[in-house]
Amino acid sequence: MLGSLPKKVRIVEVGPRDGLQNEKTIISLADKVTFIKMLSEAGLHEIEANSFVRAEKIPQMSDGVELYKSLSHENSLRNTKLISLVPNDKGLENALSSGVKEIAVFTATSNTFNQKNINATVDESLKRIEGVMKKANSEGLKTRAYISTVFGCPYEGKTSLAELKRVAYALENLGVSEISLGDTIGIANPQQVQEVITFLKADFNLDFFAMHFHDTRGMAVANVLASLDMGITSFDSSAGGLGGCPYAKGASGNVATEDLVFLFSSMGIETGIDMDKLALASKFILEKLGKTSSSKNLTAYLASRA
Repeated sequence: MLGSLPKKVRIVEVGPRDGLQNEKTIISLADKVTFIKMLSEAGLHEIEANSFVRAEKIPQMSDGVELYKSLSHENSLRNTKLISLVPNDKGLENALSSGVKEIAVFTATSNTFNQKNINATVDESLKRIEGVMKKANSEGLKTRAYISTVFGCPYEGKTSLAELKRVAYALENLGVSEISLGDTIGIANPQQVQEVITFLKADFNLDFFAMHFHDTRGMAVANVLASLDMGITSFDSSAGGLGGCPYAKGASGNVATEDLVFLFSSMGIETGIDMDKLALASKFILEKLGKTSSSKNLTAYLASRA
């Protein structure tokens, strides 16, 4: 294990959207803008900033249009890629009217999860994505895709590798630039991670994939390491370990960006992220939420500077 390590890795920060979307404490527009600016200043230049969803479904994301417009006027974010989650044609319409340049779409490998999440089967969601992609491609938008329940479903249990490949092929054919493989309930283990990557490697270039781990059972960093060993160099993470899933009982947050920064930097792998500034960004948003962090590295880092 760990034969040949890359010189650098890419981290996509998902805290402002995936991390905040299930929080009951509503963060103000101004504080969201400040949080995203602080993350960018820390060296995170790919940030999932917002989503264009119905306000009654996810109240925390009800200011998606206003947030993106505010961010687009920030000079400090000119070199930061801001990604907006788009669930359907209406979401895309709002994104385009806001001037969005990069979007994300989502589906799963589990019909039950998808129906509870977005009220659609996997095939129905792919049909929705097809409509979104036709317009997005014609407008020159860059699109990443999320596939949830890759390593297991809270309702169906083990999910199918054959279904994963089918969905990945469908998304590739629709023109997505990247697929993020989600461990939605934090159930994956390193052996399973390597089995999935080995399976996909036979038909896809691994540069096409990013890994999206949740740390429900404390395995996220180990799973990132297993992915790294297989040749994956792109990872999603959330500042302070914020996040969770409303349709997966007990599923805790995304792997903390701070934990990945420590993992990679301690092995001499470049991330381009300033830990001091990242810690300040996480501390800022955690205080607004009235929460402590699940990140062991952030906790230790802040304690050492208290």
